[in-house]
Amino acid sequence: MQRSLKKYFPIFVLPTLIAFAIAFLVPFIMGFLLSFASFTTITDASFVGVQNYVDAFGQREGFVRSFGFTALVVVVSLVTVNLFAFAIAWVLTRKLAGTNFFRTVFFMPNLIGGIVLGYTWQSMINAVLANYGTTIVADWKYGYVGLIILINWQLVGYMMIIYIAGLQNVPPELVEAAEIDGANKWMVLRHVTIPMVMPSITICLFLTLSNTFKMFDQNLALTNGAPQSQTEMVALNIVNTMFNRIGVEGVGQAKAVIFVVVVVVFALFQLRVTRSREVEA
Repeated sequence: MQRSLKKYFPIFVLPTLIAFAIAFLVPFIMGFLLSFASFTTITDASFVGVQNYVDAFGQREGFVRSFGFTALVVVVSLVTVNLFAFAIAWVLTRKLAGTNFFRTVFFMPNLIGGIVLGYTWQSMINAVLANYGTTIVADWKYGYVGLIILINWQLVGYMMIIYIAGLQNVPPELVEAAEIDGANKWMVLRHVTIPMVMPSITICLFLTLSNTFKMFDQNLALTNGAPQSQTEMVALNIVNTMFNRIGVEGVGQAKAVIFVVVVVVFALFQLRVTRSREVEA
């Protein structure tokens, strides 16, 4: 069996490698090279060195501001999404009536597209704010809160499913042993359940971090960066630079490279920290 696998492994892997190279590797390398060039199309690129990276951090582009706003959204979303998801998962694994129904209900928002979610929540929030004579784009704080609500509404159900899978894999004998030793529910949760669910926590934190950092369509539909680009997240800032202004495509590409590096670094750091806390069952 091992000989057969080794013999035919390249045949089965080759199509995937070709697709990966065409869809990801080659475009990434080309994008990295174009970040050092001035261009409007790939064929008219001219080398400008690191000038695009210098311009990316210029005040005119608002790149640093968008990173700061994105960081605020990511930090709060990491905490709220995972707290709500874990709490709901814990309740829905208590053998209550109707748990399957509630699992479906909480998961459904994840199936709705980001554009639809953005416009839906924009309408609902504006309907509430209309009573106070304002709109979601009148103040960046309204847009910020709206994004946090939207992200939680969309991601909590998905993370809940992962937490439920983790909670169901906690060995019952460990819980029983802790209770026999006199541990109350809080002590069992803190010292038994959470350590055993750390693999699920690792996955959920990673997914929340990456999805929130890369958020584009929800931001576009909800506020489109208004007012005055104060609610513009990094992905939206990059797209606006690339496609809404002529002559700065190289700057937009440099921003994209910086964005990829930052997301990868933060994601790897988070994975390393949380995996170090995982325990074997």
